[in-house]
Amino acid sequence: MLRKALGRRSIVGAALSAPLFGSAGFSGAGWAQAAWPAKPIRIVVPFNPGGAIDALVRVIADGLTTRLGQQVLVDPKPGANTIVVAEIVARAPPDGYTFLITTNSTHTNNPSLYAKLPFDPDKDLIPVSLVSLGTILVLVKADAPFSDLRGMAAWVKGLGRPATYGSWGIGSSAHLYGLMFEKSLGGQYTHVPYRGDVPALQDVANGTLDITWASPTSAKPQIAAGRVKPLAVAGAKRSASMPELGTFAEQLVAGFDLSLFVAAYAPAGTPADIVGRLQREIKAVISQPEVAEKMIAQGQTPVGSTPAELAAVLARETPIWADLIKQSGAKVE
Repeated sequence: MLRKALGRRSIVGAALSAPLFGSAGFSGAGWAQAAWPAKPIRIVVPFNPGGAIDALVRVIADGLTTRLGQQVLVDPKPGANTIVVAEIVARAPPDGYTFLITTNSTHTNNPSLYAKLPFDPDKDLIPVSLVSLGTILVLVKADAPFSDLRGMAAWVKGLGRPATYGSWGIGSSAHLYGLMFEKSLGGQYTHVPYRGDVPALQDVANGTLDITWASPTSAKPQIAAGRVKPLAVAGAKRSASMPELGTFAEQLVAGFDLSLFVAAYAPAGTPADIVGRLQREIKAVISQPEVAEKMIAQGQTPVGSTPAELAAVLARETPIWADLIKQSGAKVE
């Protein structure tokens, strides 16, 4: 169902078939570029410090600090499925000193999940650049009596109670993936929302939670310590950071080829010269082999795009996620 909806125009196909990192799409001329930046820049992130997206943004911020000659600060503010942070940026002065780096949930999920949002992501935020495609793992306790999705599905059906699964918030992509698991695999599942994937991983490791979703960045320490084990990876392709893991579709669950993506945005009204400059600098940073290597190790595939290309991705992907949310029945009051 979902695979058919995505077809050849999925985010993975669209992003990776284009030239890596794209071109700027802006002339770069004008007063804004000449004057900017004159003071530190803040990138607000809607996830916990030390989590996957926070770690990714800090790598990029370090590179931007060097290139721009001004400190680029990362300001993590988790909670509310990215809404609180996105509203902060949407209401910030459009002067080029506050930006948002977030997952696709802000634009593709939340408008369908919530009856009302305190801002309009399509009008109050403007695209800067697609940054990366993300890897999401499904994990269980290390001593679980199965090592793949087929075994997990059989275990859940025979559990005698609903299996608990963690996510990084109500309506998050992990929450939706869990709903898809229940519909695709059978058995009963109970969603347990957390403020990030790290605390959910800790509860899987100590046995108070059955299943969770997490990034390689968050999961690898627990995997290395022998406390949790990964079963499979979401997305159309295996992750470069953990190529030994099969995808959901390879193992059992057809249609799990919808990848998550990370992108940068600015408050509406931010001058085009500033947006263009930041896009080019992000491109330059993630094009560096050492940065790309770090991103891949964190489960992120560097992509990059122009603002127009990111806008096209959002226009294409939002209806797909909206349909998935409708089919899942997920709603947040």
